[in-house]
Amino acid sequence: MNTLDDLLASGVQGRTVLLRADLNVPLDGSTITDDGRIQASLPTLQALTGGGAKVVITAHLGRPAGEPDPKYTLAPVAARLAELLGAPVAFATDLVGESAKAAVAGLADGQVALLENVRFDTRETAKDAAERGALAAELAALVGPDAAFVSDGFGVVHRKQASVYEVATLLPHFGGYLVTAETEVLRKLTTDPERPYVVVLGGSKVSDKLGVITSLLPTVDRILIGGGMAYTFLAAQGHGVGDSLLQKDQIDTVKGLLADNADKIVLPVDFVIADDFSPTANTDIVDADSIRDNWQGLDIGPKTRELFAGILAEARTVFWNGPVGVFEMEAFSAGTKAVAEAISASSSFSVVGGGDSAAAVRTLGVDESGFTHISTGGGASLEFLEGKELPGIAILES
Repeated sequence: MNTLDDLLASGVQGRTVLLRADLNVPLDGSTITDDGRIQASLPTLQALTGGGAKVVITAHLGRPAGEPDPKYTLAPVAARLAELLGAPVAFATDLVGESAKAAVAGLADGQVALLENVRFDTRETAKDAAERGALAAELAALVGPDAAFVSDGFGVVHRKQASVYEVATLLPHFGGYLVTAETEVLRKLTTDPERPYVVVLGGSKVSDKLGVITSLLPTVDRILIGGGMAYTFLAAQGHGVGDSLLQKDQIDTVKGLLADNADKIVLPVDFVIADDFSPTANTDIVDADSIRDNWQGLDIGPKTRELFAGILAEARTVFWNGPVGVFEMEAFSAGTKAVAEAISASSSFSVVGGGDSAAAVRTLGVDESGFTHISTGGGASLEFLEGKELPGIAILES
């Protein structure tokens, strides 16, 4: 893979660079509640502007229906990016239209423009390669024939999308600092990791994690299961789960996993349960085999926190993806915070697999310096560990 350093070595003064970044941040109205992904984009962006490049950024926010939607505008991101850079960021109110053309034409060396949400154009995510190619061609025309493309949105490299894949076929392409760092870290997890190697998997659905569980079981020492997916495992053991999240169609599959890997899969031994999915619900702490009818499990209990923390303290390599409880509600955040703190306090090579896990670390105030790496791409991280080809990486290596 050609890297950003290769591009910088050739000189970028006065050259236009199309940068695909991952700026998909959570919003409360127009307020950014976690700017971690913007912060992660800064090293590549600052290296380019410092070298005198004219930087044109493409990015997405949320899942708009292929048309402009004020709820998903990147305007708040442009404002925050300008604050962090300490310099103006020109914001184009369209993607490849008149506003975008004017913003790009107005750039001086070392300046930045952010184009409006690339997913406002249906061609970005179209299944038809010709449609994606047409958008990529317009993006390439926007920045000109002498431009370069830098891919730095790791959170989207597992998608074959116009601004990730097709545009790299039209311009000289390079991996940004974030993409190269992410791939290097994840390769360490798949190439002779130091043992014990412990994986913590949470989140809501077993079906979302089944591929990575199956792929990791032969190589890890322990997989700690939490979150909503834990209740399907409990049901597979014959326990009642009340109104807890349950994927009945996955029970037989999970039974097979437990039968073949009883020594590796570690399940919660107690839970915080509630009589309603609400921050003000009545709560109780019960053993794993005692979840009451009409109640639901929303967090791992104190005995499980202690069990997981003990295993994590002995680990030399840790990968964590998915909260183990509904951490957004204070009453059900203690389990996820305990897991995060146990990993942070350990001396392991530790990787937080992006998405809600990364958000939980910041939301719950856990010291980020205790983790070796906090990924920006949850889905991309999982697919990498599953051994799947990531189109956005494959094209960079071509």
